[in-house]
Amino acid sequence: MDVTRYTFEDFTPGRRFDFVERTLTADEIIAFATEFDPQPMHLDEEAGRASILGGLAASGWHTSAVMMRMLYEAYINGSTSEGSPGVDLMEWKRPVLAGDTLGGHCVVLDARASRSRPEIGIVRFRAEVTNQRGEIVAVSEYINMMRLAPSEGAAHAHG
Repeated sequence: MDVTRYTFEDFTPGRRFDFVERTLTADEIIAFATEFDPQPMHLDEEAGRASILGGLAASGWHTSAVMMRMLYEAYINGSTSEGSPGVDLMEWKRPVLAGDTLGGHCVVLDARASRSRPEIGIVRFRAEVTNQRGEIVAVSEYINMMRLAPSEGAAHAHG
């Protein structure tokens, strides 16, 4: 059964994909930081309050990982994604504190056919992650490679 919802042709400039909200708990923040970014403000509430972040704060890398999951749920799952050659911009605008609920969206900035691989399209996105107050906490601009929809001729040639 084919569960593909989105192919390259679906990613037209201006198209928006909204994120499913997610609340980060203190336990999640500490678990991520313990393994990947064990700075005091990510491990301890008091150390976080004493820092410029104002409380137990998620690592920016944790925020980025949550954003990746939001992107997956918003459009990557069930798409013809072939991955990404990289990220052009990743900014952490505000601290994400324990108990914050993250949401947001991504928008297609532009899309073009690959010059070297005609079956692949190059889609450039801008993602914005917001907190429960609507404040932007993270911004990213990145490329996602998407397969084009199979043509009728190609389907018959392989079918």
